[in-house]
Order: sequence, then C-alpha cells, then structure tokens
Amino acid sequence: MTGRRLLLLAAALIGLVGVGGCGGDPGGPIRVSAIGEAPRARNPNLATLDAPAAFLLEASAQGLVRFDGTGEIEPALAQSWIVSDDGLRYTMRIRPADWADGAPVTAEEVAARLRAALSRPSRNPLKSSLGMIDSIVPMTDEVIEITLKGPRPNFLQLLAQPELAIAMGGGGTGPYRIEARDGAVVRLALPEPDDEDIARDPTDGRPAPPAILLRGETAAMAIARFLHGDADLVVGGTIADLPYARRADIPASRVTIEPVQGLFGLVFLRDDGAAGVASVRRALAMAIDRESIAGEPLLAGFEPRAAIVAPGIDELVAPTQPDWADQPLGERRPAAAAAIRAHGQPVRLRIAAPETPGHRLILAHLRRDWAAIGVELEVSPPGGPADIAFIDEVAPILSGAWYLRRFLCDASAVCDEEADAALAEARAAADGQARADALARADRILAGITPWIALGRPVRWSLAAQRLNGFHPNPFARHPALTLIEPDRR
Repeated sequence: MTGRRLLLLAAALIGLVGVGGCGGDPGGPIRVSAIGEAPRARNPNLATLDAPAAFLLEASAQGLVRFDGTGEIEPALAQSWIVSDDGLRYTMRIRPADWADGAPVTAEEVAARLRAALSRPSRNPLKSSLGMIDSIVPMTDEVIEITLKGPRPNFLQLLAQPELAIAMGGGGTGPYRIEARDGAVVRLALPEPDDEDIARDPTDGRPAPPAILLRGETAAMAIARFLHGDADLVVGGTIADLPYARRADIPASRVTIEPVQGLFGLVFLRDDGAAGVASVRRALAMAIDRESIAGEPLLAGFEPRAAIVAPGIDELVAPTQPDWADQPLGERRPAAAAAIRAHGQPVRLRIAAPETPGHRLILAHLRRDWAAIGVELEVSPPGGPADIAFIDEVAPILSGAWYLRRFLCDASAVCDEEADAALAEARAAADGQARADALARADRILAGITPWIALGRPVRWSLAAQRLNGFHPNPFARHPALTLIEPDRR
C-alpha cells in the first residue's frame, strides 16, 4: 500500500470513530501522538524506550535535571547544584518531593535509581556513557554528590535524558501524574496546588499548562490525526516514516526536522568474510552516493555525512574525515571497484533492514551504488543471518566519546585494540586537553579501519500545531510537556 493510500485510510478511520473535524479546543488538553506502541511505564534499565514511553516517563518521572523547550538544562528533581572548580563533583540538592504513596523522596533513593542504571545487569542504553561516573553518594536526605572520573562539561545533558528518570515501582515524582487511561490514551495532569503527592510547584510559579492526552500509534495514523485536527503534536518521527510526512498534505514548513546529531549508517555484524577485510569496507563506504539519497524528495531533510563523529563537538573539534572524502564520486567509484576486484572473490552482502518506506528508498540507492562496483546486496529475512545492519541513534550528549565508544571491541564486530586503549586513556584523563588528544587518536585509528559506514545525520521529525508556541526544534528532539505552551506575558 502506498504512503498516500495508507494516510487516506488512517484519516478515514479517524473520521469513522468521530474524533476529529472540529480542530479541538484551543484551551483544552494538549493532544500528543507519539509514534510507537501504546504508552506505558517502562523501566529503561530493562527495555528500550520508544517515543510514547519516553514522553510518558519524562512527564511523570522527572530526572535530577530536565531539558527546557530549546534543549537547555533546567532544574527538575534537583532544585539546585554546585559544580566543583575542577569539574569533578556535582553536589545536588533535592527539592521537596513525594512518591505516589506520599513517602518523601530521599537522596539515598535517588542514588539507588542511578546506581541501578550503572549495574551489571542493566540494559540502559546510556550505561556506557555513565562509565564517566566514579561515585554516587547521598550526603544527607536532601543532598546527593556525584563524582566523575574526569571533567565532563556536558554531563547534565546525560542526566536530563528520560532513560535516567527517577522512578520507583513504576511511578515517579512528576511533574505530571497519570490521571486516567482509556485504551491507548493516557491523560496526564498537574496536581492541584494543595496536592502534595508529587513535587511541589512543578511549574516554578508559571501559569499551569493544560493536561496532556498522550497516545501511541503508527506514523500514518499520527499524521492523519494531525491533518484531521485531532492532534496538536506528533513526535518520534524518523527516516523510516519520513516519506509519510512528505506525502501528506502538510506544508513542508510544518514538518520540523530536528537538529539532532548521532549515528545513522551501516554497522558490520561480523569480522570474517568480505566484512572482515578493511579494503572492502572502505570500498563499500566510498562507493555510496550520499548526495543522491539526500536528493530524494520523500527524504527531504536528510543530510549526508561520511565521518564517524558529527561536526561541532567541543572535545573533538575536527573529526577525522575518510581519506576519500574530498574525491568526487566519479573518481571514488573506479577506485572502489578496483578494490573489490582485488579482493579476488565475489562480494555478496546480506543486510538486516526494517520494512519501512524510508529504509526501502535507501536500500534502492545502496543496491545501485554497490552493483556499480561489483557488490551484490540482498535483504536478510527477519531474524535471519546478516553481514550488516542499519544503526540509527541520536546522541544523548554532545560528546565525541559517545560516538567512538560505539566501536569498542566489546560492542562492535569490527574494532581496534589501540583505539580501545586510546578511549580508556580519554576516560581517565584528568584535563580536557589530554582527553581531547586521546579522543582524536582513537578517531584517527577507527577512521582508518572503517568500522562502520556513515550515511548521514539521523533524522527526527515532528509536527506541531500553532497553539504550541513553546515548541522549538532542539539538538535532542525532546519536547517536555511543561514547555509546549508558553504563558502570555502581556
């Protein structure tokens, strides 16, 4: 079924159940459609958060700090903090807050939640980055001290991610509480001023925003609901479903491409066969016409990239570019074909790829580009063996180490022990320059072995109604419920 037919069917279904058509009450609840499953509380140490679960957790179980609408850090469960002169100690004062059963939140409980994310059985996606933490110590019932192994200027960005929300027994400290559930829809509301069940004064004196109606659904349904006037905000869009948004009757200016950075490309799943040969991996990377992918109308907003690390990272100012990056495609392709011929054996690769319109478009480009150098690409059936797979991850912190640690030997089939050693040196570095030098060395080593194939910047897209005057694109694609509507200050 084409993208447009799927959108029309979704719109028809919305009309049949009678939930749209009037555009909604401008003063009523904010209706959020997050792309994914029905929203439910998930433990990020046990399960990956999709967009509905992340939005729910962010709203109902705040972390020590949180993002504002522009991606900047603001107080949350921690009402204030002091950073030591050497940048190693964060002393944070917990604001008065209660769990759902009325028991007060203590620094020891907060410390236990954070330690759980670091624990051996944890599957929290931020666990590797949390290795920067040396200790988490409750100093009093209201004060917690986090000590780092080395200075990390962007550490608070990590604490603001929903994966580090402070929750216990499936509940948190707000600022919103789960008021009701109706099938796939969760109603979130702020407590009344005299209600002490969660954090006091979560709006810090600002006028209280309206309630939230949060639902999880497919991209096609979310877009149709937005077009039908029954959704104020759509979040969680990726390159997988971007063609739906581009096919819909939505002005291009209303489809917000978030300014995120991270990893989007192809990761090698094995280090034997053709995938185990550095010259073959390099040839595969250099043969791809990334500009052609970016020129696809249905993928408008995709930005090509060839390096492992994104530009603009303070601690790695000049990421290593592949040695072929400045060559025009007309020169790269013959060189790539020669490398494949020199391999001496036919190169056939199996790729694990999601069945989505965005990935199908990219696969068409990969097949064409690799066929031009003598490489055959086939899609592996779900659960079948594969040589390469897509990776699509937004960087949770503006850190070069986050990118490079993805290719440590305990995480990647293709790696280098010298790069591992450089990354260990960077983690232990006592000053910023020593850390930057070690990261640059690791980056150069990894760029030389092609541990993965960068395609471009990850795509995250959103739709926002005009009433959401507090909606702003930001580097983390996070849109906290508290900030979606800014008060009239006249």
